[in-house]
Amino acid sequence: MTRARGAPAGPHVPDGGQTRMLARARRAITAWVTAVAAVLLLVVGGVIYAVTTRGQSSDISRDLRYAARYADVSAPPACVWLVVTHGAATYRSPGTPAGFPVRAAVRQVRAGRGDVSRDVTVGGAHYRVLTTHRGRDVVQAVRDLRYARQERHHLLMAVAAAEAAGLAGAALLGTLLARRATAPLGEALSRQRRFVADASHELRTPLTRLHTRAQLLVRLAGTLALPEPVAADLRQLVATSRQLGDVIDDLLLSARLPHAPVLTVAVDLAALAEEICREEQVRAGLDALTLTARAEGGPHLVAGVPSALRRAVSALVDNAIGHTPPGGRVTLTVGAHGDGSVVLTVRDTGGGFEPHRAEHLFERFAHGHTGRGRRFGIGLALVREVVHGHGGSVHAEGEPGSGARFTVRLPALAPADRPQRPRTRPCRAALARRPAAKERAPKPTAR
Repeated sequence: MTRARGAPAGPHVPDGGQTRMLARARRAITAWVTAVAAVLLLVVGGVIYAVTTRGQSSDISRDLRYAARYADVSAPPACVWLVVTHGAATYRSPGTPAGFPVRAAVRQVRAGRGDVSRDVTVGGAHYRVLTTHRGRDVVQAVRDLRYARQERHHLLMAVAAAEAAGLAGAALLGTLLARRATAPLGEALSRQRRFVADASHELRTPLTRLHTRAQLLVRLAGTLALPEPVAADLRQLVATSRQLGDVIDDLLLSARLPHAPVLTVAVDLAALAEEICREEQVRAGLDALTLTARAEGGPHLVAGVPSALRRAVSALVDNAIGHTPPGGRVTLTVGAHGDGSVVLTVRDTGGGFEPHRAEHLFERFAHGHTGRGRRFGIGLALVREVVHGHGGSVHAEGEPGSGARFTVRLPALAPADRPQRPRTRPCRAALARRPAAKERAPKPTAR
């Protein structure tokens, strides 16, 4: 793990999964309240507009029918004009717009097709025309729809303004309800976080003492020539105490990382992967595994918390070793992507998993059925928290019997400045010659 040339990357506060979960819950509640209010307002507004428009249309038709039957052509009702066709002669009310009568409607009425009512456009103006018989005459009652259209437009604007105000109020109400609804959950999560951090901190000291004393017992057993079963149990005790200490470290990091301001530095992800590969070669050797780190060019710099990134990569390697049978391979690959990110891939030749369980693997204390041994923990869940906290993403891919691949994508701090020449560094070559039946270290979080 190396730092970039120059100053550290600056302060950075990773965003925790719980914070994002609460934010998503608040947004969802607000969206639901606003959506329900929007639907109700649209329905009410639509009903009001439809009823008003229909009533207005009925009133216009009734006025036209009354005028056509009873009104005098020289003195029609307000806003109505009459056009009477008597044989070849045509009589119009004063001020009748040009273009009337509508000859096609007159011919239809004379042909005995009954009354004809239609909306027409003459000279750019809109009218409703009722054509009917009055004795031997054909009468057309004409009304200008301009005022009715203006009334409908004003009504539509009023309904739209009322709905906009209602939506704003609903959004505000939804926000307040969301905050009140999620506040107890946030407090509970905060108390849980503090409890986990405090309990983990209190457990570290006795666990450290236990691990140290177990190591002393193993050394003492070597000088006392104890039976092999006893010595094996002591070695297992050392490994188990170390494993328990790792779980406590995971709990502490999970509780503190998303919420405590930390200083990030430039971390070479390729160098970090190679360093962890070297550290894990002994464990890989016990299982006759070939552990390989491969960097495509480099350095591959990301801005992050060194301890958190180390723990995340270690958890991925632990998981791969724990699910790869003797003689298999675990490969770490680090490279740059064209979108300005650094990609770390951990691939194994183990038993794999069902594709639909990919997201389930990152849940806390998730476990599977393909690993050698049974281990519950938060390793992969911690990986997701760390990666998301650094603005990246992590994905799992696998098929039963075809191994698994975990891909971590983090924003690159700076472009790689070394030649793109792949280099391979086996941490342990030709380990298959080792017996597979030797004592193996405890395995990490199972899938």
